Amino acid sequence: MPRIFDNIEQQLLPELQKILAVAERSDFCIGYFNLRGWKALDKYVNRWEGGDGHQCRLLIGMHRPPADELRDHLSGIKFEETLDNQSANRFKKRLAEDFRNQLMLGAPTNADEAGLRRLARQLKESCCEAVFAAPAARQAVPLLSCRPN
Repeated sequence: MPRIFDNIEQQLLPELQKILAVAERSDFCIGYFNLRGWKALDKYVNRWEGGDGHQCRLLIGMHRPPADELRDHLSGIKFEETLDNQSANRFKKRLAEDFRNQLMLGAPTNADEAGLRRLARQLKESCCEAVFAAPAARQAVPLLSCRPN
């Protein structure tokens, strides 16, 4: 039977850490990626050698504010099922801007910076692969996809 983690009565992080402690890989489909929150999981990903079958794969959904969705709906514009390079680049820039805005909130700490550096290293070493879902085209667009040669 599935378990629902509401982070009130059922906390997700401790259960996720227990699972990752014995896992050889992980796949996450998430609506929002908190860059600073990665430090709570990165030590588990560091144990994996990277590459297919031994990495963390993240599919990051692009959250769209309700006002944007309403505006698109009322405009009558029909979105294509495929995504061209210009649109993909626009989504990447938007995601980078969202990440930049995350980092500008609050006072950064040394632990936050160290966690971000570990995430960058994990992406470069293929211990972690991240793609984001472009909502208008219903496709996944590589954000940071690092593979060994």
